[in-house]
Amino acid sequence: MNATVPPVNKSERLREAIEFGARVRELRVKRDLTQEQLAESAGMNVVQLSNLERGANEPKLSTILRLAQALGVTLAEFFRPFDKRK
Repeated sequence: MNATVPPVNKSERLREAIEFGARVRELRVKRDLTQEQLAESAGMNVVQLSNLERGANEPKLSTILRLAQALGVTLAEFFRPFDKRK
């Protein structure tokens, strides 16, 4: 099965980055963690996490994996809201 993925324009990428950041913030707040606590657990600095939560940066896969582990969620749980928007 060869599915062709259409190119993503800049506004779509920005929207996705903002949605991802909101998901990180949602999970962090639900677990009663500060940005400082999550950043330390995930091996990142607070500015990096803040930028990510605001959608200012797109994370690398390694960052996503560390965040999921620090938040105690599987990748499936992490991305569940994105599956529902299809």
